[in-house]
Amino acid sequence: MAKRKRDMQLNFRVSAEELAVIEQKMSQFGTSNREAYLRKMALDGYVVKLELPELKELVSLMRRSSNNLNQLTRKVHETGRVYDADLEDISQRQEQLWEGVEEIITQLSKLL
Repeated sequence: MAKRKRDMQLNFRVSAEELAVIEQKMSQFGTSNREAYLRKMALDGYVVKLELPELKELVSLMRRSSNNLNQLTRKVHETGRVYDADLEDISQRQEQLWEGVEEIITQLSKLL
């Protein structure tokens, strides 16, 4: 077996009721990894689940921007030309990405 980062194993027993509560709390946080959940709770005493729709939108914008950049790169390799409209489109998407990042940072700073 490969050398593990976490090489110490802990075992403990719970009742059926306690296990049900643990599983209920895990489902509230949207995790099915019991080991990670219990480790996080033991080390920090809490689990934070951030639901930021802005983050999902940011990821979507990043995918579209990356796709456009890849298409532009292919076009430049094929034709040897860069078009102003393509550069403007990428510039606008970059601006949208930064606006999304700023919104997420603002929301996260309110949590502190």
